[in-house]
Amino acid sequence: MTAIASGLLRSMKVAVEGCCHGKLDAIYAEIAKLEAQNNYKVDLLLICGDFQAVRNWRDLACMARPQKYKENPDDFHKYYSGEKVAPIPTIVIGGNHEASNYMWELYHGGWLARNIYFLGHAGSVLVNGLKIAGVSGIYKHYDFGKGHHEKLPYDPSAMRSIYHTREYDTRRLSLLSSPHIVMSHDWPQNIDKHGDWEDLLKRTGHLKPDVRANKLGSPALMDLLQSLKPQRWFSAHLHTRFEATYTHLDEHVEAEAPMPATTTQFLGLDQCLPERKFLEVIDIDVPFPNPTPVISFDPEWLAINRALHPWFSTTQYQPPLPVEQEARAMVAKELEWVNANIEKDEHGFIPVDYWQTFVKTAPTLGSDRDVKEEQPPAYTNPQTVSFCKMLDIEDKINS
Repeated sequence: MTAIASGLLRSMKVAVEGCCHGKLDAIYAEIAKLEAQNNYKVDLLLICGDFQAVRNWRDLACMARPQKYKENPDDFHKYYSGEKVAPIPTIVIGGNHEASNYMWELYHGGWLARNIYFLGHAGSVLVNGLKIAGVSGIYKHYDFGKGHHEKLPYDPSAMRSIYHTREYDTRRLSLLSSPHIVMSHDWPQNIDKHGDWEDLLKRTGHLKPDVRANKLGSPALMDLLQSLKPQRWFSAHLHTRFEATYTHLDEHVEAEAPMPATTTQFLGLDQCLPERKFLEVIDIDVPFPNPTPVISFDPEWLAINRALHPWFSTTQYQPPLPVEQEARAMVAKELEWVNANIEKDEHGFIPVDYWQTFVKTAPTLGSDRDVKEEQPPAYTNPQTVSFCKMLDIEDKINS
């Protein structure tokens, strides 16, 4: 009998980080310091966007940031080249300051470097049975209903719109059963009203207009929070630490009766700078007590991808998505296909490494400095090819 079947739980130490901004060395050093001070070992690191997976100078030309921030490639290129290896399994999402060309190569998710896994523009994985979902980018209402139309080389508009969250991505996530954890860059809209928002305003006066107008954060993410009801939700983007507890009332219970409820614990964190609250270590129970964290595909997410792939648009026009009842019936059918056709390990998981292995697709930092103002060509990433082959779906990223 597996540990999942027997109901055993093991606590896993999960480090959560806000905006990375390329400061991987500092983040891993902070974790090492906490481990030494507290005599524990961190099992997993989650990074909530603005990761900045810059492999070389030309990747910098694809990042929407002021020019003064493009004079330093920061740390990631060392992990991409193999000069360094992430000391902790790391799962990341994208934000609004990214080398978006590399993130697009791995739209469906994949290894950005050894031991650093990108969830994709949206995604869900299992880590020792812990279901971790995430959505990249930030919300802009004028791009939300569009397809993923941006193509290299990016013009100034496309360089920004490419990281705007799309309805296609949040809608796919909404079809998941409740994940344990959701990661986002944006905050869910009005989550500030479920914590000490007055203290938030004292510390971050620039947020006051949005807080007062009930416009802080993404409405699409609040819809997701309310439908998925995850145990925990982690975000970044606003460069401040903030806690909240969102209570989900059972809408099917009569008003006169005591109302059972579940809660989502929200935590927003700062950017990686000295004296800032950018990282916390949290104990989280996992269903499968494996001493080594193993990142596996979520079969339910694979089924959702197969079901909704015909609606994946790479033009500005996004075809209307199927209604929920129809979509869920399609997902249930595709889950049968996933269970019948994709190989599992002895514990019933589908390790990501069965299908995806980190491969360098672009030059490492070096001789390309003379062309650093030029955007790179589009590279075909074998991990995306393999993902599509696994699901027997059209590879629209490389077509």
